[in-house]
Amino acid sequence: MPPPHVLAFRGQDRAERRPSTRAAGWTHFAFTSLASLAAVVFAASRVERVRLLEALVVPGTFLFANLVEYLVHRGPMHRRKKLLPILYERHTLRHHRFFTREAMACESAADFPIVLFPPVMILVVLGGVALPVALLLFAVATPNTGWLFVATAMAYFLTYEWLHFAYHLPERSFLAQSRLVRALRRRHALHHDLGRMAHENFNITFPICDWLFGTLGQQRNDDRDG
Repeated sequence: MPPPHVLAFRGQDRAERRPSTRAAGWTHFAFTSLASLAAVVFAASRVERVRLLEALVVPGTFLFANLVEYLVHRGPMHRRKKLLPILYERHTLRHHRFFTREAMACESAADFPIVLFPPVMILVVLGGVALPVALLLFAVATPNTGWLFVATAMAYFLTYEWLHFAYHLPERSFLAQSRLVRALRRRHALHHDLGRMAHENFNITFPICDWLFGTLGQQRNDDRDG
């Protein structure tokens, strides 16, 4: 059972989001998944006869995306900036008050929008990042590199959304029982400790940049599973 202050905030937030239903939550999840998968499949279908040097764009894009995830989360999502203050408001002031270390799970599908990015974020990632970089790669490299960048970038975005979604499911759910998800969820739960959220575990997916930049928080003896 979430603490009283979390229950109070959740009640207030749900009232402000009305109408908010289980069906709307699942629709949000389905749209994010299907739209992202469609972009990945379309971009991958345009790739032909990949050469080794072209294939290197896949791990390169993965590492670049991991860095962007880290920097955006550590920066504007946890520190109010003049540019895009909505990221701070939505993440720190809303997401971290709705989900705390003691109360990590959604209570119903109506809470999914507090976990997932708004649907418009797909257009931001695709139209504002993936396609412009792809066009540059078309011009300076090869079409394959551009399409591989789009496919990998959108696949990373979807991985982010799916993993974050799994972290905020009830622990008894099927996805939460996966060994990988359980390990990553415990690390993310540490990030939801209000005293640690601005200092540790900024990678939502794989903690590569947290390890590189020394922000990989570890479970202490006095920590309880969230």
